Amino acid sequence: MASAPPPPGDSEADAIAAVVLACPAVAAVSGGPHGTAATYLPGRSVPGVRCDTDLVEVHVVLRYGSSVGDAVSQLRGALVRQLAGRRLDVVFEDVTDPVEDAASEGGSC
Repeated sequence: MASAPPPPGDSEADAIAAVVLACPAVAAVSGGPHGTAATYLPGRSVPGVRCDTDLVEVHVVLRYGSSVGDAVSQLRGALVRQLAGRRLDVVFEDVTDPVEDAASEGGSC
């Protein structure tokens, strides 16, 4: 008898995406220019996260004003448990627009 698939939101990729999104320097995860940077699960995908036996790859949008170094440090620290000795590759797909960031935070130009 085949086992049932895990419920939505119960995959390693989902957990990693949630941790990545909690990092202050990260505005979003990104599926990449063609949407192929993802973990594919039955009936759905988790954009911006790929997991393998020796590698975790995350594709992110950097928050304007954050440095790449700060983002990588935040991600490495936040994902230490999920990495479990695997290498972390971070791909920066974009940087947020400073005007849009200010508007979303209630600031003004």
